[in-house]
Amino acid sequence: MIISKYSASGNDFVIFSANEKKERSKTAKILCDRHEGIGADGLIVLLPSREYDFEWQFYNSDGSTASMCGNGSRACAHYAFVNNIAPEKMRFLTGAGVINAKINKDVAEVELTKPKKLAEPFDKFGFTWHMYDTGVPHLITLVNDCDTFNLDIAQKIRYNYNANVNFMTIKNGNELFVRTYERGVEGETLACGTGMAAAFFTAFSIGLLPSKATVLPKSKEPLFLSIKGERILFKGRVKFIFTANLNKELDEICS
Repeated sequence: MIISKYSASGNDFVIFSANEKKERSKTAKILCDRHEGIGADGLIVLLPSREYDFEWQFYNSDGSTASMCGNGSRACAHYAFVNNIAPEKMRFLTGAGVINAKINKDVAEVELTKPKKLAEPFDKFGFTWHMYDTGVPHLITLVNDCDTFNLDIAQKIRYNYNANVNFMTIKNGNELFVRTYERGVEGETLACGTGMAAAFFTAFSIGLLPSKATVLPKSKEPLFLSIKGERILFKGRVKFIFTANLNKELDEICS
């Protein structure tokens, strides 16, 4: 089996293509292990599709599945293009719905699914929370400084609401800084695409950001988000890290 390693804003992924759709939770846990595997936040498998350019399976590093991953969608779009699976403008199917994407050299832009408001703002653990689904559910709170990100609170409220948790700060009128605790990884990641989208949409909805903004996650790699009708455009660079052949033992386990 040939696999590729990608990074998108600090979110890293193992990606490969296959002809068969099957359960791959064990494969995800093995390949994403940072000590005895490749090491990644998630596993993405591209599968043939009759209606779209391809379909994906997405797994978190703990083997759980996720309907959507913003940075993962950008990474796999680039992978699909350079491996001649899809043209530079493509459509592919995720658990959250159809994603439109386009590639321009090392920049990938995706059109995320329509955001869904899951709850009215509420107070808990000393913060005011907003809740949106931008492919997966997210809790978002506005703080004066993202350094106030509290891992213990994020972990507790993640389990209370089965959602990812985002702390956001707005600077200079159109810059948004976001730190995210991701379920499935069960810790803070360097970036979360759907989390940045949820934070951006929250700030836009309450009048704190214009319809276009620069968003910086913990990795400090800038992303560019904008509103297109009822959807969010999400653009930024992706990094191809390497391609490798799995050894015989891993290949037999993961195939």
